[in-house]
Amino acid sequence: MAVLPYKDRSEAGQVLARELERYRHAPGLLMLALPRGGVPVAYEVTHALGAPLEVFLVRKIGHPDHPEFAVGAVASGGTRVMNPGSGRVAPGALDAVVRSELQELERRERAYRGDRPLPELGGRTVIVVDDGLATGATMRAAAEAIRAQGPQELVLAAPVGARETCEALRACADAVVCPRMPEPFHAVGAWYEDFRQVQDEEVLALLERALQQTAGAQP
Repeated sequence: MAVLPYKDRSEAGQVLARELERYRHAPGLLMLALPRGGVPVAYEVTHALGAPLEVFLVRKIGHPDHPEFAVGAVASGGTRVMNPGSGRVAPGALDAVVRSELQELERRERAYRGDRPLPELGGRTVIVVDDGLATGATMRAAAEAIRAQGPQELVLAAPVGARETCEALRACADAVVCPRMPEPFHAVGAWYEDFRQVQDEEVLALLERALQQTAGAQP
């Protein structure tokens, strides 16, 4: 059967929510969206399951001499993840890149979260959501950073992804949920009819809406 593209990220999130229904009553359930594309997807999941939603930011660490070549990543909470086989880099030069990326990460965290701290992850069921999994590099960095904070269960989820990437990510988490793994995969955007860039204003609006819904659901 041919795999059809999703209409948009909202529809993709609704499909993903059905796949994640079994986690509805999991201990301390929390959705962490990878901005910006993962936020509209995660919003639909959190709306369906009644779970709180937050963002989890990851910034690439580029090689000092070749910035487009990723040697690692920094993530929310200050965790640094280095890619194996990334080659030798002078420590001072790499530290400068890390400082720069941490500053940008902190700026974005302030923009998306204000003075609201990242929730405690220890002992919780954490579902990390993105809009697709191509190479999986960003999701892998997020997973390693989150795992270091001691969640009870870590689930990586996306509406669509490359089969080999999804399989490889199973080593980083307790489960990987990806309802559509078309072959050949090509790119995430190929599996959405509407894959327009998500703007900061949309991210902020969805986070605020999710926060209000979560507050309204509490006794």
